[in-house]
Amino acid sequence: MVEGCRRQLRHPSVTARSRAAPPPPTGEEMTDVFTPEKRSAVMRRVKGKDTTPELAVRRILRTAGIGYRLGGAGLPGKPDVVMKGRRTVVLVHGCFWHGHHCPRGSRQPKANADYWTAKIDRNRARDAANAEALLASGWRVVTVWECAMKAPDFADRLLGAVRGQATAVALSSGAS
Repeated sequence: MVEGCRRQLRHPSVTARSRAAPPPPTGEEMTDVFTPEKRSAVMRRVKGKDTTPELAVRRILRTAGIGYRLGGAGLPGKPDVVMKGRRTVVLVHGCFWHGHHCPRGSRQPKANADYWTAKIDRNRARDAANAEALLASGWRVVTVWECAMKAPDFADRLLGAVRGQATAVALSSGAS
């Protein structure tokens, strides 16, 4: 009887949807390896804050005893990490989204290439303008690229850049 109740409570369209998958596109229509529903789910997971690279940078700073604030509201570009006492901001950039000159960042999208190329170019121009505005208002800017974080000495380089006296520092894998 309990099994019968479960069947009655289950919404009929849920089981129908899970059984009937749309056929994959054929020929020239196939521009994506995912179905539209799966692509939508993947894109929903792309985050703008608290990304894995940001969390790693924050963990390194916290372990070193360096205090910081998040978000940078009121500053150009809303930097990821702000150290008011040091007048230093840290910008954590993903190589693809911010158009870095490394293998991952220089990869060109195949689907809708004109749109993505223009978008990444706009991101680069906006990043440069934000960094200039921060420098003009007296902030030190440390830019961390996602590819640089794979280096074994990344934590030391980051801490040196934050504690150092240089006006603008870019931590990169050396490919830029």
